[in-house]
Amino acid sequence: MTDYNPSSAHASEFISHREVMATLDYAAAHCNDSVLANEILDKAAIGKGLTHREATMLLYCTDEQITTRIFDLARDIKQRIYGNRIVMFAPLYLSNHCVNSCTYCAYHAKNRTIPRRKLSQDEIRREVTALQDMGHKRLALETGEHPVHSPIEYVLESIDTIYSIRHRNGAIRRVNVNIAATTVENYRLLRDAGIGTYILFQETYHRPTYEQLHPAGPKSDWAYHTEAMDRAMQGGIDDVGIGVLFGLHDYRYDFAAMLMHAEHLEARFGVGPHTISVPRIRPADDISLDDFPNAVTDQVFRRIVAVLRLAVPYTGMIVSTRESQECRELVLEVGVSQLSGASRTSVGGYSSEQTDDSAQFDICDNRTLDEIVAWLLQLGYIPSFCTACYREGRTGDRFMSLAKAGQIANCCAPNALMTLQEYLQDYASAHTCSLAPDIIERELNAIPSLKTREITARRLQEIIDGKRDFRF
Repeated sequence: MTDYNPSSAHASEFISHREVMATLDYAAAHCNDSVLANEILDKAAIGKGLTHREATMLLYCTDEQITTRIFDLARDIKQRIYGNRIVMFAPLYLSNHCVNSCTYCAYHAKNRTIPRRKLSQDEIRREVTALQDMGHKRLALETGEHPVHSPIEYVLESIDTIYSIRHRNGAIRRVNVNIAATTVENYRLLRDAGIGTYILFQETYHRPTYEQLHPAGPKSDWAYHTEAMDRAMQGGIDDVGIGVLFGLHDYRYDFAAMLMHAEHLEARFGVGPHTISVPRIRPADDISLDDFPNAVTDQVFRRIVAVLRLAVPYTGMIVSTRESQECRELVLEVGVSQLSGASRTSVGGYSSEQTDDSAQFDICDNRTLDEIVAWLLQLGYIPSFCTACYREGRTGDRFMSLAKAGQIANCCAPNALMTLQEYLQDYASAHTCSLAPDIIERELNAIPSLKTREITARRLQEIIDGKRDFRF
């Protein structure tokens, strides 16, 4: 018996340690059962997802034929649901003042070497203008937790500033928010400010490790942090993004627990996470990987992504510039649907010539946004700057119902093409522009609805003629 209750409001019950351990034991005991593994993969092929136990069993499986089928099926499901679209975004760091003592983060309160900065509203305008000049339309707002330097009022004012900025053809059309766990009332304020997805990483679900890694500060409260998504949902935010920082604890434990968290959101609120992020521990100002022996290899990381795609087929999966170009290419084909590009993890890093001495972590992929867009086109993907679902109210269960019915492709593919065409007209280099026409024609012809295809073709020409911001 376990105390696992996915419908419970209590973190210790929907992230039951005993259930996680029972899941790991089950997976270890059955990982060489190829008949069972193929039955699980047959279920995954239908596109309805897997339970945390089923997915964890596939994560453990070492059979080469099963492994090959996992990756093949992950490619197929990703293509079936997302097609060739890859959504682009950038993080925007507002402040690195922080009262927490997270031992894996350069922002931790005891770090005396990192310069502390907080952007003024004028500095935010300069940062956003710089991001708009690259071509970004979607931001992930980041800030350290500090009651004086980063209160909710500052965050709300910053969101309002970001949305107000128009620079040439530039506009940030959606701000996603990654700030510390807060109250239902504050989540309601964020919803009213027009945010997209609320994102919060659990870091690790293993409570003893979590408490060891967070020795002081508000974030040290494991239950309050773990229950944050429930409060966000109660505050009216129906698109939430979860994730763990792989390498803090055993990846298999956190993998199973994260899927239990997804099951909990589905059971209690009727809709699972809109996104799952899969960052890995990175070195930073005073952080060394030598202190984290659970670091995950590239091949294990690829397997994590592939099995997640089987388990939660309709959930967006995010990989940041923490990962190298080579690693990002490995995971794109088996599940990842969103990428950050030209990221700066330092406060003020987009508009100033300062060094990254205030960065939260080291970046692996330092290419420009145009270089990343060209790379994606060369790989056959459609870089998408789409924010239409947020602005058309297709969030939460409304988005999921369309996705599960196979109808979302008639919105997503045209929107991706139109936002790519905007990018090509306003920001792209000649080389990047030269890579796009054949791919745009291919994707346009693949739109299922003839009427939608015709409207999209007309709008693509209108974008070339100077019009902007069409959406389905």
